[in-house]
Amino acid sequence: MTNHLPITPAWICGGCGADWPCHTRHRELRAEYDLAPVSLALYLAAQLVDAAQDLAHVPAGDLHHRFLGWTR
Repeated sequence: MTNHLPITPAWICGGCGADWPCHTRHRELRAEYDLAPVSLALYLAAQLVDAAQDLAHVPAGDLHHRFLGWTR
């Protein structure tokens, strides 16, 4: 089980304190969803919707890049 889960409403990583999803969580999610990239995108899109409510001060493009921009 990972320690790199989001702490809301700040959406920082509980494992390392970086913006969530952090680089470690990127690697973990890529491994977990290795054969299901669409499922990964759907999961992250749902997280993005939740984060957008808490992080209304962050530009939408920045949130998109943070949550979905690193996926293939």
